[in-house]
Amino acid sequence: MLLEEIISPDAVLCNAQARSKKHCLEILSELLVRSRPEFANGEIFDSLIERERLGCTSLGLGVAFPRCRFDGIKTSVAAFVRLADTVDFDSQDGVPVDLVFGLIVPKELEACHRADIDAITSMLSDDAVLEQLRAASTSNELYHALVGSGARACPPAAAESARGS
Repeated sequence: MLLEEIISPDAVLCNAQARSKKHCLEILSELLVRSRPEFANGEIFDSLIERERLGCTSLGLGVAFPRCRFDGIKTSVAAFVRLADTVDFDSQDGVPVDLVFGLIVPKELEACHRADIDAITSMLSDDAVLEQLRAASTSNELYHALVGSGARACPPAAAESARGS
């Protein structure tokens, strides 16, 4: 599955203003609900907060990857935010966050969903990709930098094995 299959242009926001980690998760949940309007924004927000309580989702280097499991979906759903100003995400490296990739996965994870998480984590650890994301000045540029990174959510081999083919 290509990254653009789990994230739409209207789920990407450049230069967002967030006062705190909690506010950042509110913005992220609003973007995620755009792709899944049948879910309440509050449900997604509560799930993200609950996951964050289990452990910090910062990957370091100014990047956070909040994610949660959710009943009622079969495919991953993503959103991405580049913040205008950094926020403290309780990162182990102490670096405040300006790039936030949110992901909702089904409650029952399959190999494909785990592969999505691994592929996104790898992409968000690539210095060249991070540089491109930080260079974008509009939401449209940010979306194209993100999906143009070549990252694959659920590489084909994992998708095939997850489907039992």
